[in-house]
Amino acid sequence: MSRSIKKGPYVHFKLLKNTNNLNLSNSKRVIKTWSRSSVILPSMVGHTIAVHNGKIHVPIFISDQMVGHKLGEFAFTRSFRSHAKIDKKIRK
Repeated sequence: MSRSIKKGPYVHFKLLKNTNNLNLSNSKRVIKTWSRSSVILPSMVGHTIAVHNGKIHVPIFISDQMVGHKLGEFAFTRSFRSHAKIDKKIRK
């Protein structure tokens, strides 16, 4: 279910403030955030945002195709390590 149009997209206030400050100063530094549920806005395009995945901050470069998605979609929380290979010699 999507968020109401009346409410608008959710963006953490500190993240929005930091991106606006970077836009005004024309600097390109990495912004660290724990807010995985924040929606990517057009004002964030071109910046690098480090999103916390539960263990580390994963740097994500925001492109125009990401607008409207949530930050957590690009910082995976689980890493898949392949299933164990069964040695054929052990089976016999």
